[in-house]
Amino acid sequence: MLTVSETEVVVVGAGPTGLMLAYELTLAGVETLVLEKLPRRIEQVKGGGIQPRTAELLDSRGLLEPLLKRATPSDPVGGHFAALPVPLDCTPWNTRHPFPIAVPQWEIEELLEERAVAAGARVLRGTAVSGVEPDDEGVVVTADGLRVRARYLVACDGGHSTVRKLLGLPFPGRPGTHQAVLADIRLATVSPSVPQQLEHMSALMRRAGDYWAMLAPLGGDRYRFTFGRADQPDTSRDTSGVTQEEITVALQTVYGSETTLGAVDNSSRFTDATRQLEHYRAGRVLFAGDAAHIHPPLGGQGLNLGIQDSFNLGWKLAAAVQGRAPSSLLDSYHAERHPVGAQVLHHTSAQRVLADPNPSEDVAALRDIFVDLLRLPDANRHVAGLMSGLSLRYELSGGHPLTGHRVPDADLVTDAGPVRLSTLFGAGHAVLLDLAGTVPAGLGLPPRVDLVRATRTEDLGAAALLIRPDGYVCWATDSSAVHGSTLLAEIAEIADDLAKVD
Repeated sequence: MLTVSETEVVVVGAGPTGLMLAYELTLAGVETLVLEKLPRRIEQVKGGGIQPRTAELLDSRGLLEPLLKRATPSDPVGGHFAALPVPLDCTPWNTRHPFPIAVPQWEIEELLEERAVAAGARVLRGTAVSGVEPDDEGVVVTADGLRVRARYLVACDGGHSTVRKLLGLPFPGRPGTHQAVLADIRLATVSPSVPQQLEHMSALMRRAGDYWAMLAPLGGDRYRFTFGRADQPDTSRDTSGVTQEEITVALQTVYGSETTLGAVDNSSRFTDATRQLEHYRAGRVLFAGDAAHIHPPLGGQGLNLGIQDSFNLGWKLAAAVQGRAPSSLLDSYHAERHPVGAQVLHHTSAQRVLADPNPSEDVAALRDIFVDLLRLPDANRHVAGLMSGLSLRYELSGGHPLTGHRVPDADLVTDAGPVRLSTLFGAGHAVLLDLAGTVPAGLGLPPRVDLVRATRTEDLGAAALLIRPDGYVCWATDSSAVHGSTLLAEIAEIADDLAKVD
């Protein structure tokens, strides 16, 4: 048992979003306690796809390489939009990781927890939150007899968020209309129709009778089986478990009687409900991941949206806790991430129509038109940027065209030798990258801002860039020289502008 009476931040939920946030906070030296109601991690695949932008962010913290060792072996498979048969091509976005990476969610959670704990976070499992009492100075959390006071609480406790319900916050949106099943299974025998390797989603999608299904190989006799019925309404209030008979009927209807079920490792139901909190911040309580937004699981967006929420919030919350920025800086988390979540809800709603397993004649015609569009390079690039997260731009102040954009992982040369840009962010600091001797010597930068002088092997579009800990440019100049006091004033103004975000 862990007895804690006070901490700086409580994170509720030990999924990828909560554990990523815990790592970001402890990396910055913030005392962090994670409360998780489940007594142990469930080895369920769930969201098992890392999109290219998430891969870049994980790479910047040194987390991607160990995850690649846990990834499901396969040839590179392009992303997809609504399971249409045209792969999305991310190579025009200048990324080292142009393909989604298949890693079971529990493997991602395990690594993130290992790193967060090693950095100083505390994770308490089997502890269900039952009370949340915020005030002007912090929040008191009650969980299974434990009573903790924290300066801030971040709810990362999923679509059925207990914290959200305890605070009585509405979760507006659209309820689900259809229900489906996700199961991790083992096959005793297989028919020729069972895929032997990971393929593009459109190749994995099968239909037979009233069923639609996808059977994705995970190695050996293990498969991820996703299925539903065209006439199956959303019965999300029905909490009954998924039966082996239910899985067997779907499996053999779609893949034939020669395909027999050996075992079910785990299973769950999901719906196509779409909802989003109106505000990601309620005083001293913030929301991230599925606690803030839910949507149909189309295109592998959920896990990535949550992890990117954590990258955006982590450095801001650390700065507020440590007094390096006013608490109003946290309002920029909502201002930046709420539109991103709304956009994901918007395009998953579009995919929901196009991916209808029993499309009407009109939807079938729309699918044909959309397939033709995706074959056009410019249209494919646009949708690939949307689905991968590589095209995301935050609306930040500043006149330079790079402001608000991600920076590709360029090859640089410093006095110490060649280095990749991504490796400069391992400590979770901001980086002032001087590529042309622009920044004067002896400049006294704010805490957790690293000055790196380098030459480039490719054009990054500026002589100097100030890059946030989450990899987005917040200041850039084309000038070959800037005055030190002017630069410091501009950096201070950037912080002020972020803190003033409505």
